[in-house]
Parts: sequence; structure tokens; C-alpha cells
Amino acid sequence: MSDLLERLRGRGWRMTAQRRVVAEVLDGEHVHLTADEVLARAAARLPEIARATVYNTLGELVSLGEVIEVTTDGRAKRYDPNAHRPHHHLVCSRCGAIRDVRPGGDPLADLPAAERFGFTVSGVEVTYRGLCPDCT
Repeated sequence: MSDLLERLRGRGWRMTAQRRVVAEVLDGEHVHLTADEVLARAAARLPEIARATVYNTLGELVSLGEVIEVTTDGRAKRYDPNAHRPHHHLVCSRCGAIRDVRPGGDPLADLPAAERFGFTVSGVEVTYRGLCPDCT
């Protein structure tokens, strides 16, 4: 389970009913919902929530660094609440399902100094691709 709601409360983020329901929809392990999926689930809990409110809240959560935007293979952006736990993504090439993975080791250490071309590397994003059990 992610700790998104706790992190937002700790920041003193103003928790309106609309913002709370968006955060509740996003909270969890292996959550990678599109904005439309967030809207549908939020509307099931709070029918009067507006599309603009959901999109604005997602944008604010990304700006705060509390949610990560994940884009794979030209598909719709997905929103990942596990922004403070280092992880990579495993993506199904057929259906687009995404799972968080935490393999051992340091991927930055795998990039030799000669291959950094003078860059000061601040982060690494690794995406593993394959077929999920449902698509196999």
C-alpha cells in the first residue's frame, strides 16, 4: 500500500472532498491509472466531481512530486503514487498492464563513466517489457 494520503496530510495539503477522493483512488500498491480511470473511480465515490478537478488535482500531485507520470509506448499517461519508493516498471507489451518492481542492485552503477558522455546523472528509469500472465 502506498502512503500517499499520509504524505499529503504531512505536507498540510488542503484536503477538500474532491482532492481526498482523488488521493484515495490513487492510493495503493501497483496503482497506475489513467486520468480517465481516476475520474471514473472518483465519480463512483463522489458523483459531483468534475473532470477538470480530477485533471487539476493530478497535475498538482505531479508538481508536488507526490505522484509520478508514467508513459509507455505512446499510451495514455498513467499516475503512480509510489513516488518516494525507488522502483522500476514491468509493462505488458500487449495490454499495457504495469507492475512496480524493485530488482536488486544499482542501475546507475551499470552505466560506465565512459558511457555518461560528461552527463551528471540524477536518476534512472528502467522499463522491463514482456507479456503478463493474462496475455501469455
